[in-house]
Amino acid sequence: LSDSLIKLSVETVQVNVIHKAVGQIIESDVLLASASDAIIIGFQVRPSLGARKLAEREGVEIKTYSVIYDVIDEVKMAMEGMLEPTKEKKVTGNVEIREVYKISKIGNIAGCYVLDGKISRNSHVSVIRDGIVMYPLKEGVHGELASLKRYKDDIKEVKFGMECGLTVKGFNDIKVGDIVEAYDIVEIKQTLSSQKKR
Repeated sequence: LSDSLIKLSVETVQVNVIHKAVGQIIESDVLLASASDAIIIGFQVRPSLGARKLAEREGVEIKTYSVIYDVIDEVKMAMEGMLEPTKEKKVTGNVEIREVYKISKIGNIAGCYVLDGKISRNSHVSVIRDGIVMYPLKEGVHGELASLKRYKDDIKEVKFGMECGLTVKGFNDIKVGDIVEAYDIVEIKQTLSSQKKR
């Protein structure tokens, strides 16, 4: 059991077995767990009455099991809960700029056509020219729309096959033929197996 739990360790979350022994869980086990900020896992054993009362006072968790796979699965789930979720970019649509209108005091407005997917008012955006990202250029910065319109109305979303007008916040150098890539940032829950592949 001890070896199986240690094997669950990955670079970011380690399993440390501080002490292992046979027989009933006793007060000295609880004191060691308390001092080490650890939990006690009992496999086919139970704590003595004194150990149970001491554990309650010390705030030490005692978990007892009779099936080895239950222990491994539960420790694995606890470890996965400690892993930071990763953030991933999920492209939701591509919009082609077909016209650029120069409006004084506002800047350049792009007349666009949604090539696939959709673009939302709150989408993150990148401006791509001939396959090269023109905006945003800083790593970890996500572009935003300043406006999204259909005819003269502000709208929340434009889908595939529809035309729209948009302006990109902080970027005025748009050109005909540029692609505005709309995307969301989604959090992916980490698993121990995804950590081991790294």
